[in-house]
Amino acid sequence: MDERIPLLIDTDPGVDDALALLMAFADTRHELLGLTIAAGNVGLRHTVANALKLCEVAGVDVPVYAGCPVPLVHPAEDAAYVHGNDGFGDTGYEPAAARAQNEHAALAILRIARENAGKLLLVTLGPLTNLALALRLDPELPSRVGRLVVMGGAVTGQGNTSIPAEFNIAFDPEAADVVFRAFPRAEVVDWEAVVRHGFLHRDFDSWLAAGDGRARFYDAISRYTRGWSEGRRGAHFHSADALAMAVALEPGGVMRAEERYLAVELEGRLSRGATLVDWQRRTGRPENARILLDYDQARFEARIRAALGA
Repeated sequence: MDERIPLLIDTDPGVDDALALLMAFADTRHELLGLTIAAGNVGLRHTVANALKLCEVAGVDVPVYAGCPVPLVHPAEDAAYVHGNDGFGDTGYEPAAARAQNEHAALAILRIARENAGKLLLVTLGPLTNLALALRLDPELPSRVGRLVVMGGAVTGQGNTSIPAEFNIAFDPEAADVVFRAFPRAEVVDWEAVVRHGFLHRDFDSWLAAGDGRARFYDAISRYTRGWSEGRRGAHFHSADALAMAVALEPGGVMRAEERYLAVELEGRLSRGATLVDWQRRTGRPENARILLDYDQARFEARIRAALGA
C-alpha cells in the first residue's frame, strides 16, 4: 500500500471551507495532520469554533491550531453577509467538546513542515495571514513544502469582492504578496475557475438528502448561504474551497492549467488585492503559479457526494 501523503490545511471556516474539509476527512490517501485557522470569512473565535465542531461532527481527531485574528497590516471586512455571523449559518449549534491546541498556527505550520520535509501537501482555503507570518519567521519554509495549493485570486480581474479582487486575497493582500514572492510555485485555484465549476442547486439538494449525519449538519449550516447564492448567482451553487480541495487531493482531475507569473496589487485605488497574471510573459519573471483552468467535473462532484455520505 502506498504511503499516505501528509496534509495540512490552513482555513477560515466558513461554509465552503466546511465542504472542503469534509472532502479531506473522507480521503484515505492523505493523512490530515492539522487545521491551522485564521480570521477571514468571520472572526477567529468563530472560525476556530467551527473547525472544532466540524471535526466532531465528522468523527475525526485532528488537532486545530488558532492563528492570526487580523490581517498583517490593514483591517478588512469579513464575509458574514454570505456565511452568517458565526460563519456556519447562525444555526446555534452546540459547541464542540474539544479545544484548540496551545501552539500558534504559524508555529504549527513550521513544525509540521519540518517533520514532513519535502512531502507535505499544504492547502490554503482562506486569507494567507498565517502562512505569511510563518514565512517571516522562517524564509526557508518553501523548501520543505512538497505542494502548495492556494484557493484565491481572480486571474483576469473578474473578482467577487471588488471589481478585480477575490475575497481571500483582498482580505490580506500583504500576506498574499509575501506568499507568492516566497514560494517558487503555487497551484492556484481562482474564483473564475470556481464559477466555471458550479453545480446545480437541485442536484446538491439531492446529495444532501441522500447523505448521512455529515450531510444533515452541512445542510443546516449552508442553508443561509445557499439561499443567498441562488438569489444572486442563479441555478448553480459554487464552492470555491471544495474545488481547491479536489485539485489538492486528486491532481489527476486537472484537465487544463497554465503556468504564469502572478503578483498581488497592494496600492491600487480600485485594484487593491487584485492578482495580476503575466499572461503574455512580458516581464520575463519566473512562472510562480500553476493556474487551474479546467477540472474534471464528474470527479469533482463525486468527491463532494462522498464527503456527504451520499
